[in-house]
Amino acid sequence: MRVLALDHGSARCGVAVSDPTGTLASPLAVVERPDTRRGLAVLAALASEREVERVVVGLPFTLRGEESSQAEAARAFAARLAERLTVPVELYDERLTTRQAERTGGSAELDSRAAAHLLESYLASRRHGCDPRAAGEARAEPAREPAAVPEGRTR
Repeated sequence: MRVLALDHGSARCGVAVSDPTGTLASPLAVVERPDTRRGLAVLAALASEREVERVVVGLPFTLRGEESSQAEAARAFAARLAERLTVPVELYDERLTTRQAERTGGSAELDSRAAAHLLESYLASRRHGCDPRAAGEARAEPAREPAAVPEGRTR
């Protein structure tokens, strides 16, 4: 199964794609301004051209396993992208993928190397029959109210 992985950011979106067997992950060129109509159209065209069967969007979590401040933006992005695609869009924990990309280096852009690490983790979890970091499928839903913050804590 060919999968497209996206490391979403408001300015740039890292992109990686698997081979048809779902074994290897290769970084592609980043997509600038992915939240714009043009950015979403570029990603939809890429999914179609590469004949992907699923899109995985990184969902930022903290090291404590809580959703980070960017998680809401990633969820909204995934939902908007899902409206444009005919394949499932899934959210997956992207914890530490940028750090991995920084450490491993390479010639591709950092954001796309991070997307490749995200994709490698996703593919490995599917091969082993478990999705401990899966965060669910993206759906076009109305915006949720932010969760209440316990007294004495900040976001």
